[in-house]
Amino acid sequence: MIDQPTASALFTPFTLPCGRVLANRLIKAAMSDSLGDGTGHPCDAQMRLYERWAEGGVAAALVGEVQPDHHHAEKPGNLVLNAQSDLAAFTQLAQRGQQHGAELWLQLGHAGAMAYPPTSTPHGPSALDIPGLRCEAMSLEAIKALPAVMATTARLARDAGFGGVQVHAAHGFLLSQFLSPLFNQRTDDYGGSLDNRMRLMREVIIAVREAVGHDYPVMVKLNSSDQLEGGFEEAEALQVIAALDELPIDLIDISGGTYFPGASSASDASASGPYFVEFARRAREVTTLPLMATGGFKTLAQAEDAVAQGAVDLVGLARPLALHPSLPTLWRAGECPAPEFPRFSAPPEGGVTAWYTLRLTQLGEDREQESLGELETVLADYEARDAARAETWNAHFADCLRD
Repeated sequence: MIDQPTASALFTPFTLPCGRVLANRLIKAAMSDSLGDGTGHPCDAQMRLYERWAEGGVAAALVGEVQPDHHHAEKPGNLVLNAQSDLAAFTQLAQRGQQHGAELWLQLGHAGAMAYPPTSTPHGPSALDIPGLRCEAMSLEAIKALPAVMATTARLARDAGFGGVQVHAAHGFLLSQFLSPLFNQRTDDYGGSLDNRMRLMREVIIAVREAVGHDYPVMVKLNSSDQLEGGFEEAEALQVIAALDELPIDLIDISGGTYFPGASSASDASASGPYFVEFARRAREVTTLPLMATGGFKTLAQAEDAVAQGAVDLVGLARPLALHPSLPTLWRAGECPAPEFPRFSAPPEGGVTAWYTLRLTQLGEDREQESLGELETVLADYEARDAARAETWNAHFADCLRD
């Protein structure tokens, strides 16, 4: 049974279809915190980061882009969870991130065409050769193998004690690429019609559910659109949401946009309000599943209104929680209703993302009072850290292959 919102809806419990009860309606949405140690394992700063969000009052937090293997990671700071991983390290992360009644969920990721070239050979549904992005087409064998690989990571997440998993089908990563007619030009059973383009996502969801059982939260993150001409558009997104209604999932997390080179990012938009609430209202008409929207929530009033008016059941917060990890507790007390966000003048491409990523590192190291410096310096530091981690990644996984 799904709880009905009340006048103070943000701080009422919510029951997912699988029976799991969340303490409130505020979720730390998935971000690529890039705090893995370079071998696919969590470091202490990452554990402390999720511990702080749990202390701060979120109902649940998502760890972004957890990979099933090392072949198609989005960054060398991603986590990798498979049979070769040190499960004890992941168990410790789950324990530290699930204090004070909070849940910690893993987002099942695969970057596909956007895999980090220094550590990967990018593969997508179709071969691409465009400025800033080249990839090979996935073989049919690799496509058919993916659901079982994702399911293994989901089962290990449950074994390690994490509270749930999210299948990532948004932001231009692999499953999102399959959904998009702009990037999926296959002519087999995984391309062409929308039903074919959503086939892999459907197979992953079913395999994950079979791996974790019926009483474990399984969610899906979906684009409302790619925000690219010729890409995945809102009309098709609504059809996918209607189809998801027939699958064994607990929550649809609605977002949008891609991280393809040169594409505009929803998270860098200048609009003052939430980006996807109006689309969520339309989605309500085609699904009975709980809905969450992630993107653009900046004030307590915006979050309250979205839930109280029934547009969404849960609110996904990312950058606000990078600024104030205790924001849910502050909002419950009526404090900090409109957090002040940093303003960047003419930022270099990738600079804002780099700033927020290194802000997460500060939070995990309890030194957020320090200045990060000029954006150009921040971007250089961010890229240098990725380069150093890439060396660690390549050496570690080369050794694994030799073992």
